Amino acid sequence: MTPQAEILGKLLEERHSCRAFLKKPVPEATIARILEMAQRTASWSNSQAWQVVLASGAATDKFRDALRAHVAGNPAAPDFPWPREYRGVHQARRRECGFGLYSAVGIPRGDKEAMHHQHMENYRLFGAPHVVIVTSDEALGVYGAIDCGAYVGTFILAAHSLGVASIPQAALSTHSPFVRAHFGIPEDRRVVCGISFGYEDPAHPANSFRTTRAAVDDVVTRIS
Repeated sequence: MTPQAEILGKLLEERHSCRAFLKKPVPEATIARILEMAQRTASWSNSQAWQVVLASGAATDKFRDALRAHVAGNPAAPDFPWPREYRGVHQARRRECGFGLYSAVGIPRGDKEAMHHQHMENYRLFGAPHVVIVTSDEALGVYGAIDCGAYVGTFILAAHSLGVASIPQAALSTHSPFVRAHFGIPEDRRVVCGISFGYEDPAHPANSFRTTRAAVDDVVTRIS
């Protein structure tokens, strides 16, 4: 195994979605390096569909407060259709993830009020001091969204390599018109997701939770 493969494997094994952040900001130089590495993401015909808005400090707090107020009184309005349903193994994995998180933070099954409170942490950005909103050109359709997904993957690995925790958040796209208006994003940009990031709070129980991954043979069909 090459040194590069060992490093990448270690990053993939260690990285996890952070659901509680310290208030400590990430230095500008570190953020710049994360963005530089993420910009190397491969894309369809090298179109580089992504454009991102970065909020830090007071701008993050302003967005956090405004978003929570908006979500409390308005229905979801995503730019991209939400999954029609989760079924079979996909539903099972989703439930495992949800119940694992609830267990970690001490929420018993059936406590809908506590589950709702935990869900609303998405719109508090889990206390992160920074957030990026990832958007794609409307004309690129699903392929632009796919390119943005690749960008997100590179961004979170780059962040982890520099000791910065993160969590990709589809929840932030569920109120896309509000997000566009808040940040002055052009109407021809589609909100794909957000990424909240900063330094992990290691004492928070939410960060003791880890998701699992299916075995390779469960997802790969080999043809010779």
